[in-house]
Amino acid sequence: MFKKILIANRGEIALRIIRTCKEMGIKTVAVYSLADQESLHVKFADEAVCIGPASSAESYLKISNIIAAAEITNADAIHPGYGFLSENSRFSNICKEHKIKFIGASDKMIQRMGDKASAIATMKEAGVPTIPGSEGIIKSVPEAKKIAKKIGYPVMIKATAGGGGKGMRAVWNEEELQDLWESAKQEALASFGNDDMYMEKLVENPRHIEIQIIGDKYGKVCHLSERDCSIQRRHQKLTEETPSPFMTDKLREKMGEAAVKASEYIKYEGAGTIEFLVDKNRNFYFMEMNTRIQVEHPITEQVIDYDLIKEQIKVAAGIRVSGKHYFPKLHSIECRINAEDPYKDFRPSPGKITNLHLPGGHGVRLDTHVYSGYTIPSSYDSMIAKLIVTAQNREEAIQKMRRALDEFVIEGIKTTIPFHRQLMDDPNYIAGNYTTKFMEEFKMKEV
Repeated sequence: MFKKILIANRGEIALRIIRTCKEMGIKTVAVYSLADQESLHVKFADEAVCIGPASSAESYLKISNIIAAAEITNADAIHPGYGFLSENSRFSNICKEHKIKFIGASDKMIQRMGDKASAIATMKEAGVPTIPGSEGIIKSVPEAKKIAKKIGYPVMIKATAGGGGKGMRAVWNEEELQDLWESAKQEALASFGNDDMYMEKLVENPRHIEIQIIGDKYGKVCHLSERDCSIQRRHQKLTEETPSPFMTDKLREKMGEAAVKASEYIKYEGAGTIEFLVDKNRNFYFMEMNTRIQVEHPITEQVIDYDLIKEQIKVAAGIRVSGKHYFPKLHSIECRINAEDPYKDFRPSPGKITNLHLPGGHGVRLDTHVYSGYTIPSSYDSMIAKLIVTAQNREEAIQKMRRALDEFVIEGIKTTIPFHRQLMDDPNYIAGNYTTKFMEEFKMKEV
């Protein structure tokens, strides 16, 4: 087992990893930017190293600084969390070159599954259902028009290096394809330094359902059931739940089998998710694979009593997975609490928290790095907490989430707590009747 792990991340996920490491008797190293020197992950780690100024490019994304921090502290492994360098094949390879274990996918696996066009081709080889679309990278607008005509409008143009909704455009007819193609390419180049594009048939009003998997170096993969991530705004998830209210036992079994089949085909090692779009007839299609831990991993942990970070670390150390497929016996919901104003189009609201009261009680979990007096920097993602509730069934989980949100007080900044509280009273949400288009119709009520 590792003696010391450096956490190449910040905020709640860095703190989350530190906690599991402490329970496993593993020393921890926090890295931080100047903007994060008062963050809890810095205070709770055994050691902390400043790796640069507030800018992510000069700190959390600066590979040389992170490797230097690992070497001066004698860390024998690096956990990247999610975001930042967690799916960076070059970082994974550099860790290997420096004989530091990267707790995540290998550089070759990240390249294979991180490039979406390559991932889709691989899934086709594995016999996993995929959305009809281009066979690979599309080189020109005339080629794009030809493919769109063949698969039929509407289509979705996607950046092969994409994520977070960047470089994606829905195209409803040939007349608008060229303009949308050019704007998607420009956005992709600015966001990822890569403007390669591919195309898929647009699945209208789908559910976004992902299957959590974990695999070891011996070729064994088990799945930990599904999470429904369909409540999204601009392709950014707002809340997630497991089990999905749309799922049937038969569909769960089929999707779980497909996820395991895909992961075993590529000999996947570590924690990951196979992401699917599911249409109204419960046909499911591979969308992408995330070769890292997910933001929403706690709801899976809650319903099957399983520490995913611990399992990640054990698998990275060469320990076999349990070899068991898990199915949820409870119901769990996660609300992402962001420093944003939901009454003003979710405008970011960085600043100092002047007063804080955290919810508690049976079945309530809160993953956060903030405290009263903490200043939320403007340099990073606006998520400041994840509120997770777990109950015997979905109805009880919604009731518990209402109560927990009512207890949750954050003053000094605007947050998405009011949005989540209204969501829990929405008739369509209560009925489980939602798709990825839900937020296009949802309107905040003034209180």
